[in-house]
Amino acid sequence: MPRLSEVITALDALWPPERAESWDAVGTVCGDPDQQVSRVLFAVDPVQDIVAEAVKLGADLLVTHHPLYLRGTTTVAADTFKGRVVHTLIKHDIALHVAHTNADRADPGVSDALAGALDLRVVGPLVADPTDPGGRRGLGRVCELDHPLTVREFAARAAERLPATAQGIRVAGDPEALVRTVAVSGGSGDSLFDDVRAAGVDAFLTADLRHHPVSEARAHSPLALLDAAHWATEWPWCELAAAQLDEISDRNGWGLRVHVSATVTDPWTAHAASTTTSEALGAPN
Repeated sequence: MPRLSEVITALDALWPPERAESWDAVGTVCGDPDQQVSRVLFAVDPVQDIVAEAVKLGADLLVTHHPLYLRGTTTVAADTFKGRVVHTLIKHDIALHVAHTNADRADPGVSDALAGALDLRVVGPLVADPTDPGGRRGLGRVCELDHPLTVREFAARAAERLPATAQGIRVAGDPEALVRTVAVSGGSGDSLFDDVRAAGVDAFLTADLRHHPVSEARAHSPLALLDAAHWATEWPWCELAAAQLDEISDRNGWGLRVHVSATVTDPWTAHAASTTTSEALGAPN
């Protein structure tokens, strides 16, 4: 069995920490470099439910997309939410490693996995990484559909292919407009509207879209916007990342057992659809 330090070296080769955004917190949060690793669990969020799953599974290493501590802290006391996570991990000899914006920028990365889940053909990055001479790394992806779909049909495909959440898929735009090209970005994507417009695509699928940026984007162009749950747009990366580590394990004869958590950690738990349209009510102030 490999040591944790060997596995982390392999993960850092996939997602070099120096490619993370300057504000990000990636890398190993806890774990003994000399401990042996036989079982690994991938998940989006380092929350207590996921840690409990890692304990039950007998995992030695938990790899998550989201950081546990994005900002500094003065305590890891067990009576705090994040402190309890740390205590549970250490008590059960489970290491935690984070690949966040360095996994977003990777080739393949988070948005490649999202495009794959939606059966889209990747043309290139939405925001190219200037340090990549091959022009493949970067944020988001510009994609093509195998055949044109209406916005309504493409939203239905996204709802079917992505993990089920209470939110589902929200749409801004003409439901009957045709979609041939799509930009996708796993996680929060409304900071990328200028890049999406420059790409000239018919639709943009991402998460965490806010009222004012969407309103302004719709005023600029007929671009269709599809807003999925943040967790759902990033979960496909866990399967991609697990497959990458599986291949490394096979190549090195490590015999790792690699798992992907199916636990839904999207914070929204229910959705009540409106029963009356705004046209019937009048536009409220």
